Amino acid sequence: MRYLQLFLLALMAMVFANCGDSEPTTEELEAKGGKRYGGEFTFMTHEKISVLIPSYVGDIYNSRVITQIYDPLMVYDPNTESVVPGVAESFEKSSDSKVYTFKIRKGIEFHEDKCFGEKSRDLTAHDVKYTLDMACSGLKKNQVGHIFKLRIVGAEEFYEQTKNKSSIPTSGVSGIKVLDDRTLEITLLNPSPGFEVILTNPSLGIVSKKAFEHYGGAIDKHAIGSGPFMLETMTAEKITLKRNPNYWQKDEFGNQLPFLGSIVINYAKNKKSELLAFRKAETDLVLEIPVENIENILGSLKEAQEGKNIKHKVDGEASMSMSYVAMAYESEEFNDVRVRQAFNLAIDRNAIIDTWLEGEGWPAENGFAPEMSNYDNSVVRGHSYNVAKAKALMQAAGHSNGANFPTLDFYVNSKEGSGAHKMCLAIKQQLKENININLNIKLCTLEERMQAIASGEAKIWRARWVADYPDAENFLGLFYGGNVGENVSQMNPFNYRSDKFDALFEAASREEDAEKREKLYQQCDQMVIDEAVVIPVLTDDHVVMINARVRNFKASPLESLNLTSVYIKQPLTDEKPN
Repeated sequence: MRYLQLFLLALMAMVFANCGDSEPTTEELEAKGGKRYGGEFTFMTHEKISVLIPSYVGDIYNSRVITQIYDPLMVYDPNTESVVPGVAESFEKSSDSKVYTFKIRKGIEFHEDKCFGEKSRDLTAHDVKYTLDMACSGLKKNQVGHIFKLRIVGAEEFYEQTKNKSSIPTSGVSGIKVLDDRTLEITLLNPSPGFEVILTNPSLGIVSKKAFEHYGGAIDKHAIGSGPFMLETMTAEKITLKRNPNYWQKDEFGNQLPFLGSIVINYAKNKKSELLAFRKAETDLVLEIPVENIENILGSLKEAQEGKNIKHKVDGEASMSMSYVAMAYESEEFNDVRVRQAFNLAIDRNAIIDTWLEGEGWPAENGFAPEMSNYDNSVVRGHSYNVAKAKALMQAAGHSNGANFPTLDFYVNSKEGSGAHKMCLAIKQQLKENININLNIKLCTLEERMQAIASGEAKIWRARWVADYPDAENFLGLFYGGNVGENVSQMNPFNYRSDKFDALFEAASREEDAEKREKLYQQCDQMVIDEAVVIPVLTDDHVVMINARVRNFKASPLESLNLTSVYIKQPLTDEKPN
């Protein structure tokens, strides 16, 4: 974000008086290292949180909540860009890199629940197997069935076997075996250099086998994990999580984690209301800060001089995300590659960023998968703004100056006035001015958009993909033909099919050599661009604003929330945020 850097410098240069900081709602206790226990941390979300079972989650909004309740087998550390132990304290690979043996950590307990006799229960290798079996299943609610089909021995067969079932058989996937209560073995079809990273996916948080067996179809209402926080209440207005007093992790000073007494997630009516709530110290965190609405947080210069603004800090990371426009690939409107290419060429991505978004974002000029430490996207040739070529393509497709092309509803799951809404307003205007295409923007929720896509009603829609784990596969898997028509609502909703793409993607999943694997994914990426399957628009930074009383918070490039080590400490009036 070319203007965002200046904006951040300006923010960091200003020290605001602390106005309206409320005392924590639970008793505070001192901890080692100057940290404190207790306090209520609040933030807002724009989408309803309705799914709290990890493998049922396919979006960032629900994911931010389940990561507080469940622990994954392995954890991705964005600070070191490495995979570190989670529920598994260690693992070993066989000499041919096909067999992984995981040692499950002792002393991890699931949250207390009546299915355990109002007690807690040890997490074992049986629970890990059950979780991975669920993730491999063809159950209708499972959103991650695509992850292991090409990797684990027996996973594809198990997926087909469990389609349209209400539960999974006890035998599970043949390639996932419990050797003893603390040892799990996973056998792969082929060596997979990114396998450990995949296991950090938040949708693979470990669930209790006993809880699933006890509650059956009602498990949706019982979020029972081993994570730092436990579900307390879930209503139409908010979700409240409370501290897990038996959590297994400790910090570098030996303090038992977590520190926070509770977490409250409220629903925001719109972005302005969220910003005003932050200014009034009614919420501790603002995600996705729009530059044009900053005054709603900070107030005027006069108010700052009078010490009426809340003391805060700003943090940000380059986001592993892609904002794009999707099209129904097989529809009458978009089954012609020339039309899809014309739409791509008629959009001026730099103008959208500079004029409509006030400099927020980076134009998507090099493919769909963004630059990552293990993926160079600079060799992928993206679309360049070219109105003359766009017009020629539309004419060749029989739509000269927009002739015979219908007005379409453009589904945008965002709030009015948000950055996403403004991006889509710009796209609507450019398509009208450049190739005389009419779009009718239809603001909706994520669920409404998904329903419109599933029914075939939506022909064009706005979307954004945030990586579950840092690998090009996580982006390019959206286009894999094997996911067409499956239960996974977020994977390949455009119904793109290409034998060539699928062959390259499958070859990449089997390739052990990292350099060869990267080249295969680059070829996949180039195919997505050449066939104009979607319209990549921009990548951006994940920038957040935090009340200065909140300590140890770190923005993540995956846009996730790790609140395990966060604590609340009321700042002194002359204290600068650390």
